[in-house]
Amino acid sequence: MQRVYLDSAATTQVREEVIVKMQDALVNFYGNPSSTHSFGRSAKTAVEKARKTIAKELNAQPSEIIFTSGGTEADNMILRGAVRDLGVKTLITSKIEHHAVLHTAEELAREYGIALHFVNLDSFGNPDISHLTQLLQQDDSKKLVSLMHVNNEIGNKIDIDAIGKLCADNQALFHSDTVQSIGHYEWDVKKTPIDFLTAAAHKFHGPKGIGFAYIRKNTGLKPLIFGGSQERGFRAGTESFHNIVGLEEAFVAAYENLDQERQYITELKKYFIEKLGKELPEAKFNGLSADMVRSTYTLVNVCLPFSEEKAMMLLFHLDLKGIACSKGSACQSGSDLGSHVLVEVLSKEDLKRPSLRFSFSKYNTKEELDYVINILKEYAND
Repeated sequence: MQRVYLDSAATTQVREEVIVKMQDALVNFYGNPSSTHSFGRSAKTAVEKARKTIAKELNAQPSEIIFTSGGTEADNMILRGAVRDLGVKTLITSKIEHHAVLHTAEELAREYGIALHFVNLDSFGNPDISHLTQLLQQDDSKKLVSLMHVNNEIGNKIDIDAIGKLCADNQALFHSDTVQSIGHYEWDVKKTPIDFLTAAAHKFHGPKGIGFAYIRKNTGLKPLIFGGSQERGFRAGTESFHNIVGLEEAFVAAYENLDQERQYITELKKYFIEKLGKELPEAKFNGLSADMVRSTYTLVNVCLPFSEEKAMMLLFHLDLKGIACSKGSACQSGSDLGSHVLVEVLSKEDLKRPSLRFSFSKYNTKEELDYVINILKEYAND
């Protein structure tokens, strides 16, 4: 049986050079980075080198990079800190954000009584800039806008520079969950008016359990986790040294190979869209995932023309054929609530059909895509 992994938006295969770097760290650099002896100093030096590497690529200062356990912790740290420490009284987001943002925002509204507003979306899932402007200008309260750069389910890209400028012009703080875009797009936090962003290494061929937050200098944000003085006091606890150097190695490789790998993956996505459209012409691409300009090159989200009976067994069937992808339908087997993203962008009729997210990486091939599309076609005609 052929095995095909098309779920890189969920997590990516770790690069071989990252594994080698982490193994070396586990064997030879086991000192606590907070210790003052040579073993600890060696580890500390490597942690700070990783911080400088990331900061340089983002055009940030090293002190603005805080290592976390991943995107969820970083989102929580920023949103909670903004309300607790920075006097934010109004939080503006959208209904298709990652649950790390949505659930945190809802909890903050319950705990602190802040105003929580959701910007209107068009039929593709894009934020309505006119409505966002209206929300920003409706009163004088301190505001935080949180909108993800690339949607993890349908792949839409927001115009992050324009939204950042709009927030800055209205004296609002701007946070973006950039978990699906860091490592896949260039960044310059000096050119993009942004106060906070978050990243996770396992989305760009690094290890799980490590990520970082960019927190603009002098925002006044305070720690979420208290204890020792690690991470400049922002995040107490012994640094996950082997994961940090793994993150750095993956981060460097992602940007050193960005142009070449982006071109390769873009061609895979184009090929998948064209061939699926030919073999299953009734299939629909959700959101803007088939738009090669306004969506990320790393994924597509497809509404398939299958009956409800076939939809119930689709993922199980694909798994039996060795194919890994993600479900995305409100009515699919194994999902009680379905996709909160697709609920916002699909018609009631399309929500009854199965939607799948296929996400690509440098490790995929056109032959694998042929195999997947043939399996889908066979299943449709069975």
